[in-house]
Amino acid sequence: MKTIDCRNMACPMPVVTVKRALEESAGETIKVLLDDGPPRENVGRFATGRGLAVEESRVEGGYALTLSGQTGKTTAARSEKQGDTVVLIASDRLGDGPEELGRLLMKNFILTLLDVAETPDRLLFVNTGVLLTTEGSEVLEALEQLGNRGAEVFSCGLCLDFFNRKEKLRVGGVTNMFTIAESLLKAGSVVRV
Repeated sequence: MKTIDCRNMACPMPVVTVKRALEESAGETIKVLLDDGPPRENVGRFATGRGLAVEESRVEGGYALTLSGQTGKTTAARSEKQGDTVVLIASDRLGDGPEELGRLLMKNFILTLLDVAETPDRLLFVNTGVLLTTEGSEVLEALEQLGNRGAEVFSCGLCLDFFNRKEKLRVGGVTNMFTIAESLLKAGSVVRV
């Protein structure tokens, strides 16, 4: 049995680490060491949502979840995809509230896109969202990896000009509002972040 220690990991790393371990283990039983609270709950929910049996026990410093069985389908069967999946990122922060938390949530969202089953077809950055595609951004490498997987990454040219960042663009290309509007209207699915 493989044991992985996910204690003291910040969200979403316990779930991401378990996902990767399950992919590598090919049905092997895995014991996961976790902190109490959201890490334990999130990993348990993730595993049961994939059809795994979850046994929980208290251990020194937290909990151990033993995951066994074969992973099943993560979602109900979907009909054939109709149109592109477009993610509109309109800020360098996610949600309302403290600025620091919002930036951390946005960073975690983009990093997590590397581990979800489907890569979006297009990522459109507008307003302060363009700060994520320019020099100094903590997510440049993740955005490059998404681009290498086939996602198109575009930043609004007007927004880059407004923030004097056009020369500092480091990932993706520059686009305009006509193309952004057309992409959103033709998309099969739009996710606004």
